[in-house]
Amino acid sequence: MADQEEEDLRMALRMSMQHSPPEPKRSKPRENVAVTSIDSSEESPEIKARRLQRELMAAAAERRMMMGKNTGSISTLERPVGLNVSDNAVPVVIEDKRVSTGPGSEKVETLGYGRLLSHDEANQLFSIIFGGGVSRDILAQWTNQGIRFSPDPETSMGLVQHEGGPCGVLAAIQAFVLKNLLFSPDKFGWQDPGSTRSSKSEWDVFSCLTEDGKTRALVRSIGEILSLCGSNRRVVIATLNVLGHENKSSKDGPGGERIIRVNECTSPASAFKKLEAMVPEFQSRMGAMLFLISALLSRGLDSIQTDRDDPSLPLVTAPFGHASQEIVNLLLCGQAVPNVFDGRMDFGGGMFLKGIPVNVEVGFLTLLESLNFCKVGHYLKYPKYPIWVVGSESHYTVLFALDTSVQDENELEVRESQIRKAFDAQDQSGGGGFISVEGFHQVLKETNINLPPEKLDYLCNTGFIVRSEFWQVLLDLDKSLGGLKDSTGLMGKKVFDIYHFNGIAKSVVNGTQLGEIPVQRPRLTKLRVSVPPRWTPEEFIADMAATSVSTEKDAVVEVSKPEPCQHAPLVDCIRTRWPRALCNWVGDPPSIV
Repeated sequence: MADQEEEDLRMALRMSMQHSPPEPKRSKPRENVAVTSIDSSEESPEIKARRLQRELMAAAAERRMMMGKNTGSISTLERPVGLNVSDNAVPVVIEDKRVSTGPGSEKVETLGYGRLLSHDEANQLFSIIFGGGVSRDILAQWTNQGIRFSPDPETSMGLVQHEGGPCGVLAAIQAFVLKNLLFSPDKFGWQDPGSTRSSKSEWDVFSCLTEDGKTRALVRSIGEILSLCGSNRRVVIATLNVLGHENKSSKDGPGGERIIRVNECTSPASAFKKLEAMVPEFQSRMGAMLFLISALLSRGLDSIQTDRDDPSLPLVTAPFGHASQEIVNLLLCGQAVPNVFDGRMDFGGGMFLKGIPVNVEVGFLTLLESLNFCKVGHYLKYPKYPIWVVGSESHYTVLFALDTSVQDENELEVRESQIRKAFDAQDQSGGGGFISVEGFHQVLKETNINLPPEKLDYLCNTGFIVRSEFWQVLLDLDKSLGGLKDSTGLMGKKVFDIYHFNGIAKSVVNGTQLGEIPVQRPRLTKLRVSVPPRWTPEEFIADMAATSVSTEKDAVVEVSKPEPCQHAPLVDCIRTRWPRALCNWVGDPPSIV
């Protein structure tokens, strides 16, 4: 019975997408209907709305049975965005005002503000997100996820994820929330974490956040992302209205149909004001979906398709409903490009792939780079703020530091970055790490490297230059000639703390006086990261021997006897940003799944 009702709701939803409103099942025109028990003029608005809803569902069920005779199944091609498949599901329609015809429709004009999407826009939006068809489970994931902070004091700055699927959206919002809380704390009513981290634990720092401050940081973060998607010219905000239901909080079940309106704001002030009023909607179970729709519409559906390499693929990937890299890139850089390298990779003949076009405030790291499946470019790897969305094969989490100094580079690191950037600009292999001889001479010219003739011949004798061989030569080449050889043997060792947040609620043990009680909450892990000097193994051994003779005892311990390091997949991600980094933490290893 429950499955039948679900199918009826789904068909009612499809019928509402038709160009003409469905005709309720009845034998006489509405104006001639004779009601024996209760006159329609005496019905309350709530009863009228429910009666119309039942008639709409009955007509949809009849239409479904007729279609079933011809096709044998129900097509998923026209399923609109946002079907809530929980027990008390209510249809969500992205459509014009014709879905609300009938008595009481004059009230529709005053329910909310903004315009309703056209039929073509609704179909295009659904197709871009979910493709030609989508499973009930994936729809449930995306329409049962609100944007809400964790109630747990230790993770109070984090957004909780209860469903798989929207993690890419939540992680991007989380990264911007942290950016605002950590690096603009005075705007949100709490103390600068940089001034408290020496005297308080990280848990104390985050637990002092107020609900009002977190909400304002969330509103600001959502506004910044949508403005980024709108090229800082406009923000389009999707809102949810319930039609034909006087009291949305009624305990008698759904009494109306949900439709999505869109509001376009061209000034930051108006956008933030509208977003502040929308906080309850973003916190509702449709919150993640409303935010994604807002981001796509802010960019523009045609622009979204132009950004992509293959516009025929859905943005929500099958079979598990994860956010694609295009969604994450849209929220981080404002364009739905599918790749993580810098700029555009041209293959000639009009063929090219699109990557990140500009510097970003919040970056991205991925486990796939450590597995040599891709190469994250400089823009995402070195963002303005020390915050990164971290991607694994099936989940997105967030890595961040409390201090921007973790991004600081010494003289040799600056030089290394300059050479790497020049080399990558000539690398047309898709991150394979080799360039042509012509491209190599251009790198030498741009970076003022004077290679001895024998070294130049050695690198060019195969007709292409491999990055690892070039780097080995640079490590042996003195700085005066443009190389990276450092006679001091202290090539940028650094030690710092970094934090990892996984928003998906998992069972963790919470020790109390009554015993250990498992609770569902996100996880925040503090990692101690030590980045050793960038020596080759031979140089490392030689310099260790030299240090043991000429350096004080404490320095010998620091260099030759580092703390035992721990390993987890997150460490592999960290090493794509800080090569050869050693990590330590207390407790369970940080999880990126």
